[in-house]
Amino acid sequence: MITLGNADARRVFLDRHALLDAPSGAPNGSALLDLITRLGFVQLDSINTVARAHDLTLFARRSRYRPEHLRRLYDRGGALFEHWTHDASVIPLDFFPWWRLRMQRDADKLVRQWRNWRRDGFEGQMQSVLDHIRDHGPCGSSDVGQDEKKGSGGWWDWHPSKTALEYLWRSGALAVVRRDGFRKVYDLTERVIEDARRNEVPEASETTDWCCNAALDRLGFATPGEIAKFWDHLTPAEAKAWATAALKRGEIAEICITQADGKPRKTLARPDIATDAALERTAPARLRVLSPFDPALRDRARARRLFGFDYTIEVFVPEAKRRYGYYVFPLMQGDRLVGRVDMKAHRDADKLHVRALWPEPRVSWGKGRHAAFEAELDRIRRLAGVEHVTWGQDWLRSD
Repeated sequence: MITLGNADARRVFLDRHALLDAPSGAPNGSALLDLITRLGFVQLDSINTVARAHDLTLFARRSRYRPEHLRRLYDRGGALFEHWTHDASVIPLDFFPWWRLRMQRDADKLVRQWRNWRRDGFEGQMQSVLDHIRDHGPCGSSDVGQDEKKGSGGWWDWHPSKTALEYLWRSGALAVVRRDGFRKVYDLTERVIEDARRNEVPEASETTDWCCNAALDRLGFATPGEIAKFWDHLTPAEAKAWATAALKRGEIAEICITQADGKPRKTLARPDIATDAALERTAPARLRVLSPFDPALRDRARARRLFGFDYTIEVFVPEAKRRYGYYVFPLMQGDRLVGRVDMKAHRDADKLHVRALWPEPRVSWGKGRHAAFEAELDRIRRLAGVEHVTWGQDWLRSD
C-alpha cells in the first residue's frame, strides 16, 4: 500500500486547493472562472469583518483580486450560478446539470423540514411568487409578502413568501441572478439558464459518479464520507458504494497518509498518487490570511488531522466563552498553518485594527515572519479599502 508522509500529503492537498501556487496571475474573467472551477465552488458568507469570505478565498489565491471581479462573473454573466453545497455557494455554470438531483431531493426534503420549522403558509404562496416574478421581473424578498407577518425569531424567521422564494430557488424553479448588498435577487430559472443546460437531467447514477470523481480530484485523497461531504449532494452510503465499485475497476486505490500527529490513516486516492506532480513542488513562503470558510479549512476535522490546526469559528459562541474572538482568521505560510489573528476593518476610521495574534504551538514569531505578516496586512487593508494598520496593546498572545 502506498504511504504518503505528512509533508507530502499536505502538498497534494494544498495543490488541489490552489494554495501550492504563488498568489499571482490574472484575477478576473476566464482566469477567475478557471480558479473557481478548480476549487469546485466558493462559499458565500455575509460577515464583513475585513472582507466577505468569498472575496478572501479568492484574494488568498490571486492577490490582485477585488470583489467587482466576482460580481462581473456572477451578475447575469453567464459563467456562474448560485446554489447549495454545504451552504450557499457560487458554482461554475457548466456544473448546473449535476445539481438537478440535489434540486429534486430538496423539493421533497425541504417541504417536510420547513413545515416542521413552522414556515406556516409558504406552500400557499408559491404560485403567487412565481406569478409576481413572471409579470414584474426579478425580485427580492422585500418585493413580495409585504402584508405578511414576519416572526420574531431573528433574521432566519422569514415571512411565508420569503420562504416560498427560498424553496423555489432550492428546488430549481427560480435562480438567483445577483446579490444586492447581500440580498438575493431571484428570477425564473427558464429566463436565466439556457435551455440546453436546464433541460439536461442526468441519471442519478451519472450524478453520483460525477460527484464522487470530481470531489476526489479536488481533495487529492479522501474517505467515502469526505467525498460525500464535499458537494453535500450524496449520502455516505452512496459514496461508499461508488468507492467499492471504483476500487474493483482500478480507478482508485487504498493508500495511507501520515497525519500531523504521526498516526497513519487509510484513505482513497488515484492509483498514480505516488508520482503526483505536487510532490515535487514547494509551497510559496509568503504568509497568507485565510477566510474561516476557505475550502482548505471547511472540513475542520481534516484540517486538524492534516495540519494539526484546531479551529472553531466563534461567531455563535457567547463572548465570555470565546477562546480567541468573534471572527478569527487562520494564517498560512508555506505548507503550514502558523497562527490566527483577530482583526477588523474600521472603515469609518480608515483603519485595519489588529487586536490579537496567536502563533501556533512550536511556531516562533521572529522578525522574518512578522515582516511577512506586515506585508500581508498591507495587502489586506487595500482589499478592505482602508489606509492604515493599527495594533492593540499586548497584541502578540500565547495560547
